[in-house]
This record gives sequence, C-alpha cells and structure tokens, in this order.
Amino acid sequence: MYCPTQSAVKSAVAGTTGAVQSEFGSLPEWNLNDLYPGKSSQAFQQDFDSAVEKAQQFETRYKGKLAGLLSDGGDELAKSISDYEVLEEELGRIISYAGLIYAGDSADPANGKFYGDVQERLTVAGSHLLFFTLELNQLTDSAIKKAISASQELAYYQPWLTDLRLDKPYQLEDQLERLFLEKSSTSASAFNRLFDETMSDLRFNIDGEEEPLAIELVLNRLQDKSGEVRKSASEALATTFSENIRLFTLITNTLAKDKQISDNWRGFEDVAESRHLANRVEPPVVDALVAAVEDAFPRISHRYYKMKAKWMGMDVLNHWDRNAPLPEGPQRVIQWDEARQTVLQAYQGFAPSMADIATEFFDKNWIDAPVRPGKSPGAFAHPTVPSAHPYILLNYQGKPRDVMTLAHELGHGVHQVLAGGQGPLMASTPLTLAETASVFGEMLTFRSLLDQAASAQERKAMLAAKVEDMINTVVRQIAFYLFERKVHEERRNGELTSQQICDCWMSVQESSLGPAVRLGPGYETFWTYIPHFIHSPFYVYAYAFGDCLVNSLYSVYQNSEAGFQEKYFDMLKAGGSKHHSELLAPFGLDASAPAFWTKGLSVIEGLIDELEAIDVD
Repeated sequence: MYCPTQSAVKSAVAGTTGAVQSEFGSLPEWNLNDLYPGKSSQAFQQDFDSAVEKAQQFETRYKGKLAGLLSDGGDELAKSISDYEVLEEELGRIISYAGLIYAGDSADPANGKFYGDVQERLTVAGSHLLFFTLELNQLTDSAIKKAISASQELAYYQPWLTDLRLDKPYQLEDQLERLFLEKSSTSASAFNRLFDETMSDLRFNIDGEEEPLAIELVLNRLQDKSGEVRKSASEALATTFSENIRLFTLITNTLAKDKQISDNWRGFEDVAESRHLANRVEPPVVDALVAAVEDAFPRISHRYYKMKAKWMGMDVLNHWDRNAPLPEGPQRVIQWDEARQTVLQAYQGFAPSMADIATEFFDKNWIDAPVRPGKSPGAFAHPTVPSAHPYILLNYQGKPRDVMTLAHELGHGVHQVLAGGQGPLMASTPLTLAETASVFGEMLTFRSLLDQAASAQERKAMLAAKVEDMINTVVRQIAFYLFERKVHEERRNGELTSQQICDCWMSVQESSLGPAVRLGPGYETFWTYIPHFIHSPFYVYAYAFGDCLVNSLYSVYQNSEAGFQEKYFDMLKAGGSKHHSELLAPFGLDASAPAFWTKGLSVIEGLIDELEAIDVD
C-alpha cells in the first residue's frame, strides 16, 4: 500500500502545486495559493487584520441605525447589505483557507493551533456582525416590502431577505445571540475538533500487518475481494472503536445536549426542526421521504442483499460482506488518469460546458487526491468563496467507487462554481438541493460506463455496484437519520450509556438491512466514525433527498427534448436564491407530492429487477 513521503505531506499542507506518484498514477495535491500563499504570509495576516478591523467599523457604522436607513427609500439599506456581503466574503476566505489546511493534515499540532486560533479570532469578528441580521429582522414586513419596491438595489437582495426572515421566530435577543456565538468555540466547535483529531490519530491493528493502519485504509479493505481480508478489517475497526467508545459516547452526549439547550432556547420542538429550517424544507416533505424509504426497505435493501448472499454462495451476508465485490466481477485497479477521463467524458456527453468547468479542477490543482497520514477521511467539495473557487478532497485508492466519488464531488464543484454568481449571501444551496449536481454527476458517469459494458457479467457487476451505492445513499442515510432521532430524543431524558447508543444503532441497522445481513459482534460500535453525526446533525437525509430527486430528474432528462441542459444549469446557477419548489417546477417535479418519492425509489427497484433478470439468464 502506498505511503507518501514526509515531503509530500508538507507540500500539501503548504498549499503548493504538486503531485504524488503512487500505484494509481500521479495523484494531484491541491494548490491553496489561490486563497493564500501560506499560513504566515503577509497577505494572510493583512487580510485577517483588515477584516477584523472592518467588522468593528461595520458595527459602529450601522448598529441601531437600520430603520433610519429606510428613509431614503431603501438604497442605503441595500448599501449596508452590500458592505456586509463584502465582509462575509473576506472572512469566508480566511476560514476556508484555515479549514483546508487543517483537513490536509489535522494530526499536525501546528495546523490544529492555526485552525483553532483562526476560529477564535473570527468568532470575535463575527460578534461585531451578529447584530446585523437580528436588526434586519426587527424591521416590519411592510417596511421591507415598501423599501424593496422603491429600491432596485435592495430588490436584488429580496431572496436573501425573505430567506432570512424565516429565522425570525427562533432568534433571541442580541446579548443571548452573542453569548451563543462566543461560547461556540468552547462548546460544539471544540467537540467537533476533538472528534476530528481523535479520528485522524486512530490506528487499527490487522493480523499479519507490521504497522497499524489509518481508518481510510482499513475502510477500503471492506471492499476487498477476499472475505478474510474484509473480516480482518471489520474486526480491527470494531476493536479500536470499542477501545475508544467512552470518548465517542461523551462527544455524542455533549453535542446532543448542547443542541437540546439551543433548541429549547430558540423554541424548536422537534429534534430535527432546526435542520429542516436550515435546509428550507418543510417537515412534512421530509416525513414523506422517510416514510417512503422505510416502506421500501423490504423491496430494496432486503431484497437486494438476499440476492447478493446467493451470488456470494452464502445463506446470509456477514456485515463485512455488504459492500464486497461480486465473486465473478472484474477486479482491477483504476488509474487516476482513467478515472479522470471516465468522468470528464460522461460530463462532456451531457454538456461540454460542464466538462469544461470540471477540467479546471484537474488542470489547476483544485483536487487533493492521495491518502496521507493525518488527512481527513472520506471526501468533500468545499465551495470557499465566490471570488475564488471550490476545492475537492478525496482519498483515492483505485476502486470503482472511488471513480464514482470523484464524479460526485466534481458535481458539487461544478454546482458551486455556477452558483458563485449569486454572491456570498445567496450562493450557498440548502442541503436538500446541494446533493443534486453531485448525484446527477454520478448517474451520468454510471450510465456512460454501463453503455460501454463488454459483457453481461460486467454489466451485472456494474449494476450491482450502482444499486449498492444507491442503497448506501438512500436506505443507509435514512437509517442514519432514524438513528440520530433515537439518540437525540433519548438524550432529552438524560445521558446515554455507550450500550444505549449501540442499541439505537443496531435497531435501525437491523430494520434497514434486513434478515439477509448478519450483524455480528463489534458492528454495534460502527456509529462512532460517522462524521455527519458530529458536524451536522440530521444532515444525512439530504443524501436520500438528493438521490430520489436525481432519479426523478434523470427520468425527465431521458424523456426530454432539447432544452433540458439549459434548465438544469439555470437550477444550479440559482444557488440558494430560490425555494426547491421553484427550482423543480420547470421540470414538472414537486417534492411535496407523495408520488415524487415513490417515483425516485422505483428507479432503484427497476435496477434490481434488471439484476434479477441477468441472474436468471
């Protein structure tokens, strides 16, 4: 297994353009110089000092005066929002840079200190800006409406103002909001960082291995062709998770209680209500999604895993066999250049302009692909700020799923580039729609590869891999959501023991995976490593939302005449400036209709039908 040199690690942390030679080819490391040339650079320090000073000046200039700015008809209020937007951009660039440095190597104490120091100072700067949105929401609806009618400049910000006012019922008085903000670095943010650094430092001992492995390398072995390799990896994960479960239990209890306190003060009744508000999605829509997926467990995951157990020559699958490759499936390492070409060709077939944007990520080193000690596990696309560009983090290991992950994150990247035109305040897309372009990019890549399948055997392996990805995206993520609900609801009755959390985990895993998967000893601890539970409570249903949405959207694409691409790009360019109902209307889709989710889930069932037909033949 490739292990990068220390110089390679340093180059990535410093943000210089580079690449690492590996068994998968030349893997790019991101170049963060487009943000700043270094942690101690003059440019970074000057921008940081300037932004903090501007935040103080902004408070002096505008606090307590917003109502008076309406006297000229709204242009002055628009100017204040524009000034606020500029500051949000400047502060966003700073924290994005610090966050990416930290993600590149969170095991380096210097990076941890840098990130922590930046967070603390930005919290102080943010406290000077906190009044602004609170005071805006104190203006009456009639006054805002009148000002928007009178000022073209203010009308530009109408979507943001409308969105902002949804938070009004849950806002607290200024001093309490400031207290919540200032204490965040010693409460939730501190436990987020503890989780990240603990996870980066964990090492897993596998029988026969001289050196313990980091988590990303061990998780990768769960997709190995050998059942013994998969079993060893699973046992190593369970052992280390069990040894550290008290810490993960403490982190989970603390963050759940912290959220409960915030929810109580703000008036949120349901444990997930604040997430629904942040996603700008109505709770009944989410409830309909969850109910539809739960109802489909037997028809999708239970049915598929029963088929897979037969293909694997087993009565039931062990939990470490769930993502195993099919015995007759092709087993080869996919080189980085092939992965790049595969994804770009799929994007090109849909729209050349989409491929052009994606190509920039490769050509300009906006991607960090190698596995490194201390690097954040998993993958993400970080939008940074509109005046710069997104960055993508991967842990590429040459598996077919790594190619799909590349397609997924590039979809995010393309979306973020297109939405950047909305500016810092309206570029960000609610999580429910933030997964649209990423999952659509995966679907384009999958369909392109499926069309090139040389045999029924290869087609079967590809269909099986896609179905498993969809199950992981829809069924697994809704099971995650149900697990979080159980944990947060039970936490309201008092602190949870490790066993109680494990019991919550096992109950939803058993119901979602079904009787064809044996959940053996040790699997009860596997909740410990899921970062979404820590960083973004209840985020996970956004994946299922996005997958079902894209299934419906792709069906429209397959049956559409000319013009679909243009409408699709308009949707991505809108960023967070429109509600999901407005964005889906041009495609004839309505997420509030129960049939919408059934249609999306039927696509997965159709792929399973196709697999079953191949199996019979």
